[in-house]
Amino acid sequence: MLRRAAVLAAAVVVPVVVALVVLVNVLGPDGDGGNGPVADIEGTTSAPRGDLPTIVVDTPEVTAEAELACPVLMGQLPLELAGENSRMVRSDSPYAYAWGDPAVVLICGVAPPAGFVADAATLVVSGVQWFVDTSDPDTVVWTTVDRIVPVEVRVPASADSAVPTALSPIIATALPYTEPVPAG
Repeated sequence: MLRRAAVLAAAVVVPVVVALVVLVNVLGPDGDGGNGPVADIEGTTSAPRGDLPTIVVDTPEVTAEAELACPVLMGQLPLELAGENSRMVRSDSPYAYAWGDPAVVLICGVAPPAGFVADAATLVVSGVQWFVDTSDPDTVVWTTVDRIVPVEVRVPASADSAVPTALSPIIATALPYTEPVPAG
């Protein structure tokens, strides 16, 4: 008997709640159809993405691991990073992102870095272990070695480590840790 009363109550309450939600969305919280006073909001808005020209980024083929892990990271990337606005990217992978000019480029789901061998030096920033390749005089390539899929961040050689430092907590939250395995 008690169970039948609970089912009956749910059958009545659920449609009433749905109807109220629809009415609030249609009429607005004040019942005026959304024609009430508009809130005065102060402050600045982020610069829209796309003020800088689109950058073409070469990306590796998307793996099954990247397909599962990278969307979480990409959904958490900020429109502004280390004072630089994001910019549009054209690539074969949806897992590339860029900021600023000269561009800082992030690619999720790259191959492990070739230079990451048993005795290679790494840096740990906010719980993320990075292999840093400085062999190119124009670009420093930071690659995670302790995430379920490696993430590569290409930073102009003239820049400091502010970008990988800012990205490390985001990567640590978005991508699960895995024990680093050097190539050799």
